[in-house]
Amino acid sequence: MIVLDTHIWLWWVNNDTDHLDQSRLEQIANSDVIAVSAISCFEVAWLEHHGRIALSASKSDWFEKALYGSGIQLLPVTPEIACVAVELPEHHSDPQDRIIIATALVHHACLMSSDRKFSGYTELKNRLL
Repeated sequence: MIVLDTHIWLWWVNNDTDHLDQSRLEQIANSDVIAVSAISCFEVAWLEHHGRIALSASKSDWFEKALYGSGIQLLPVTPEIACVAVELPEHHSDPQDRIIIATALVHHACLMSSDRKFSGYTELKNRLL
């Protein structure tokens, strides 16, 4: 399983090959399960609401396409994930990113991100793509 960070999910769904190189596209294509944390839905909605991104459709239609239409598995934020996120070292203060990291850890999954702060987490050793 590969958990996609929110920006990777956006780039992948929108076929943004300027940001996703061939290696990452192949990793996604060859994974048996591709997933996102439910917190990524909040991030997408927040970014769109604040004019930081433009979606190709209404939020509900975009989520329909970006989740069910693309085969992405939506992972809930569970109490276990919340506890792991809170207990992570303070390398990253963004709570959404901490939840995404914890989601990958709890699911024993790889995490694909371009966020340089993620490399500071030894917990992601051999899991960060």
